[in-house]
Amino acid sequence: MRTHIIGARVIDPASGLDQITDLFLEGGKIAAFGQAPSGFVAERSIDANGLIASPGLVDLAVALREPGYSRKGSIASETLAAAAGGVTSLCCPPLTKPVLDTSAVAELILDRAREAGHCKVFPIGALSKNLEGEQLAELVALRDAGCVAFGNGLQSFSNNRTLCRALEYAATFNLTVIFHSQDRDLAAGGIAHEGPTASFLGLAGIPESAETVALARDLLLVEQAGVRAHFSQLSTARGAQMIAEAQARGLPVTADVALYQLILTDEALSEFSSLYHVQPPLRTHADRDGLRAAVKSGVIKAIASHHQPHEADAKLAPFAATEPGISSVELLLPLAMTLVQDGLLDLPTLLARLTAGPAKALRLPAGRLAVGAPADLLLFDPQGSTLAGERWLSKGANCPFIGHCLPGAVRYTLVDGRISFQG
Repeated sequence: MRTHIIGARVIDPASGLDQITDLFLEGGKIAAFGQAPSGFVAERSIDANGLIASPGLVDLAVALREPGYSRKGSIASETLAAAAGGVTSLCCPPLTKPVLDTSAVAELILDRAREAGHCKVFPIGALSKNLEGEQLAELVALRDAGCVAFGNGLQSFSNNRTLCRALEYAATFNLTVIFHSQDRDLAAGGIAHEGPTASFLGLAGIPESAETVALARDLLLVEQAGVRAHFSQLSTARGAQMIAEAQARGLPVTADVALYQLILTDEALSEFSSLYHVQPPLRTHADRDGLRAAVKSGVIKAIASHHQPHEADAKLAPFAATEPGISSVELLLPLAMTLVQDGLLDLPTLLARLTAGPAKALRLPAGRLAVGAPADLLLFDPQGSTLAGERWLSKGANCPFIGHCLPGAVRYTLVDGRISFQG
């Protein structure tokens, strides 16, 4: 459908474009900025005066829960929730049942995502068979089936030699490996950041060194193997500093942070609410400040939701017995806007961390506005507000932000020029 978007402030971090202009969409692509192409007759017009037009958000970590965990979520429900948060492209981790370690599982996910049509899905394949860290998965077959990167989540490899061989193999085919750096032994049994809050509450702790020890090992192996690496879910200021040092040495490494780690600290656990139970755990104010500084400087180029929906029962047990994770993808834009409201980032920089940054990290065909590019757009009102939970689309309501009034409101999410969500 030919669409004319009128009078939006268009911000494209990839090109540096930031001006009030019109957009013209045709055939699922961006046809022109400013002036209509010759012969263009709009079939639909959208009055975007006062709205921001940006590339659709790119979220590198959205658990879709399908196949295998339909009580927690489905591809249809979670991609619709993502569209409500302004997301047009997302990556889903391999933590499915069966594990995303075969072409058949990747194809099933992609087929169902296309059927749902709410946003574009890019699967992340398992680095090892069944995520057991023993044998390498069929990486090339998974790549050919549509997987854009490979990781093992928080599941450790059986030994460093096996991991090193996996990285060398990935490097041979120029594949990207995703690390969730957490030392299994140092983190064993822990459920909260090891510090005064955990001690006061009597919760078993996970020390900062669980991340930094694993991160140091992973960075050394990345350097030896020469593999492209992305470090996901950084949670400590020291970890962010180590990534900065690796980038300064010229290593091909990128990183992301969960949005909630830029907002919350371990002090949120004071009332034992299981809604704040996440892995890696919420850290200290100093860690949050360090992560924020790394996002601002560009050491961390991607902010992700790390959306993990759960059924109600998963969060009803005593804190230590509950399942970790927060359902938040449909609040990605308004939650991120709190960083602008707090003065941490200006709007173009925030949008860079939500679009061009994550797209570049995993080499995704997304995150930019250009003539001829797919018309994957977000139109939002920066002066509007969102009452979290007023209408909830994810199957998982395990979100501590429900009931909060957040800045910014998604008005339209368009995928290939088609409206996939209208607020």
